[in-house]
Amino acid sequence: MTDTSPVAARPGATPRPLEVALLASVFVVSACGLVYELAAGALASYLLGDSVLQFSTIIGTYLFAMGVGSYLSRFFERQLPAHFLRIELLVALIGGALPALLFIANAAVPGAFRGLLYGLVLLVGTLVGLEIPLVMRILKRNVALKDLVSQVLTFDYLGALVVSLAFPLVLVPQLGLIRTGLLFGLMNAGVAVWALWLFRFELRQFAAHATACGLTLAALAAGMAGADHLTTWAEDKLYQDRAVFAQTTPYQRIVVTHAPGEGRAGYRLFLNGNLQFAQSDEYRYHEALVHPVMAGYAALGAPKKVAVLGGGDGMAVREILKYAGVESITLVELDPAMSQLFTTQPVLSALNAQALQSPKVKVVNADAFSWLEQTPEVFNVIVVDFPDPTNFNIGKLYTNSFYALLDKHLAASGYAVIQTTSPLVARQSFWTVVSTIESVGLTATPYHAHVPSFGEWGFVVASRRPYRLPTRLPAGLRFLNLQSLPALFDFPLDMARLPAEVNRLSNQVLVTTYEAEWGRVAH
Repeated sequence: MTDTSPVAARPGATPRPLEVALLASVFVVSACGLVYELAAGALASYLLGDSVLQFSTIIGTYLFAMGVGSYLSRFFERQLPAHFLRIELLVALIGGALPALLFIANAAVPGAFRGLLYGLVLLVGTLVGLEIPLVMRILKRNVALKDLVSQVLTFDYLGALVVSLAFPLVLVPQLGLIRTGLLFGLMNAGVAVWALWLFRFELRQFAAHATACGLTLAALAAGMAGADHLTTWAEDKLYQDRAVFAQTTPYQRIVVTHAPGEGRAGYRLFLNGNLQFAQSDEYRYHEALVHPVMAGYAALGAPKKVAVLGGGDGMAVREILKYAGVESITLVELDPAMSQLFTTQPVLSALNAQALQSPKVKVVNADAFSWLEQTPEVFNVIVVDFPDPTNFNIGKLYTNSFYALLDKHLAASGYAVIQTTSPLVARQSFWTVVSTIESVGLTATPYHAHVPSFGEWGFVVASRRPYRLPTRLPAGLRFLNLQSLPALFDFPLDMARLPAEVNRLSNQVLVTTYEAEWGRVAH
């Protein structure tokens, strides 16, 4: 009996459009699979913290699941094109919807997020692991083994390369995680439609497969159309207030919320789900951060050159500009979206009194560690306003290597101040920072202030000379006065100093200590 199917073996023949189409499908399948893996890792790092740990466990789980899928492919013996088509539709639906499902779970049932995350990663990874072996078995009917393996792996790796570059640079910044997932779900569904046409003479239930393809495409297209509404709903639920601005950048998820009325009314800024400031009490934090060092230096002479590391919202710069003698302020903010947002959005630039538009301010969008390694500048005052050390990328900015760099750029009589988490909730972490600053030969002078949105919060002055309390403060402050300043430097017993290890690039003990201390509060 003669085989009349479009994939009948033709030894020695040149590749036909069918083989080319299937190899192109390998490229798309590989790209889609990697997108789902990266989306899961990105969401885990945004919502669970510690990006190194989250990406490591997600990648490990995903690769294990792919291995399981590859093993299971041996049990698919007949109707391989039909099985391939069905698997593509399942990957399209589940993988494409993965970011949206995780956003919804985190907003509606936060306790279910971690279980759903790894459940979906296992499921999608298993399905993706089935895809390539099935394609290879379909192709081997017409391609020599050595050519088959090299061709499939080449297209597989090319798809991974393209997505690994496009995901952080183009896809997430332009589309966001939800739309990116759905877009690649549509691409997976497109491969299924392609397979439907290529194998139309082999499929026994063509109408049923065509209906499944149409329904899958319709569901994913509807998701794309409603992605903005879904994201807004999820973030309103998560943050309790209406999200008025949200953007996913290559560095973080930025969300600004607004609540009307009394109490905690006003704007609040969240980075990767962590509160950075609340309009109702941010003045307490930023006055405590800036004025003890600025006014302390001003007692000896005007601090002419000031640097702010982090603090892209411009609030610290606003406080620094209250000193008329300041000639220049260099703001080093990694994420351009942050500094642009608080410069160009009227309601947000009003919060920093248009500080970032001052001619005295120069904004540098760069990694602070690398910038300190390269710049020759020396400053009278350096304000360090980084997020808490929730992961190793941020943790490097709390190491002795970083503070040694800070020391090189601090004038002989200058002061640096570092925001340093809560000495009450994360007592060990707080004193770890103090010990780390002292390890590079700087004098560390710790203090704390109560900020209702955060609780008791800590800061450390780093200097080459002993710190002295200021004798004058700028007019118009809402929180600090000369009478209350000494109390900030007094630590009660439950916040008193503890022995602490130095945080080094080689160990990053602060990240694990911080996670353990704040984790106890969360649970």
